[in-house]
Amino acid sequence: MGAAGDEKATAAVVGAAAEGEAAVDSKDLQQQSKALDKLTDHVEDRQLDSSRVQSAMAALASSKEADWNAMRLREKELAAVKINPTDVEIIANELELDKKIAERTLREHKGDAVAAVRSLLH
Repeated sequence: MGAAGDEKATAAVVGAAAEGEAAVDSKDLQQQSKALDKLTDHVEDRQLDSSRVQSAMAALASSKEADWNAMRLREKELAAVKINPTDVEIIANELELDKKIAERTLREHKGDAVAAVRSLLH
C-alpha cells in the first residue's frame, strides 16, 4: 500500500508539473504572439512612412523645379538689362574684380554704376 501511495503522489506531482508547463507554454505563446503583433504593426507603420516619404520627395521635386524656373526667369530679366561696357571695365579694373562679377553686379543694379560700386564695397 505504501508503494501505491507513492505512485499516486508521483502521478499527482507529474500531472501538476505538466499543467504548470502548459501554463508556462501558454504564457510564452502569448508573449510571442504579442511580439509578432508589434513586429507586423511596425512593418505597417513603415509602409505608411514610405508613402509619406514618396509624397515628400514629389513635393521637393516640384519645389526644385519651381526654384529652377524662377532662377531662369531672373537670369532672363538680368540679361535684358542694358549696361555700359565701359562701366564694366572701370568697375573690374578699379576694384580688381573679374569682369563677370562686375557685369553681374551692374545688371543687378539695373545699370547704375554708382549703386553697383556701393554694393561691392559694402
